[in-house]
Amino acid sequence: MASAQKESALSTQRDERLARDNGEAQKDRASEERAVTQSREISDSARLEAFRHSFFQSALPDIPKIPGYHTCWLTTTNPRDSIAARARLGYEPIKASDIPGWEYASMKTGDYEGCIGVNEMVAFKIPDELYNLYMTEAHHNQPLQEEGKLQSTLEVIAAEARRKGSSVMMGDGSAELGKHVRAPSFV
Repeated sequence: MASAQKESALSTQRDERLARDNGEAQKDRASEERAVTQSREISDSARLEAFRHSFFQSALPDIPKIPGYHTCWLTTTNPRDSIAARARLGYEPIKASDIPGWEYASMKTGDYEGCIGVNEMVAFKIPDELYNLYMTEAHHNQPLQEEGKLQSTLEVIAAEARRKGSSVMMGDGSAELGKHVRAPSFV
């Protein structure tokens, strides 16, 4: 019985609040809303500018050039590209003593104490010659191998077409596949 009385009292309170409101909350909100007087759609040029800035490193300072070395930031949190793996490839942490004036950015504790770091990022260097070898392999030799595979596939398709009395028209890009060009310098 007491529970029925409580529920009746709560129902009465709700009804009283709704009766007092008379839609005032909705009226106030409607009066606060303004008419949109300008287009809020993003233009293509604004999108392009946002795209350009998405690749800009603003959280990490630019590491000064160290003669004979390529420098970069490495993360301590990526298990697929670990610092231990990079160390086996010849990357070395940059100590604050390597770059005068960078003492402010040296890590105070942990595995990289005394090295330049920001949060989980640590500055590393690798000899230019070794860096150039790695970049030549990744960005020249391996793509040339893939081009060779594509060229071989196109030759097989063209030979099959000739055998059946037809032909294959090669576009400009296809004609350039497999042509060996001298590797650029990446340093």
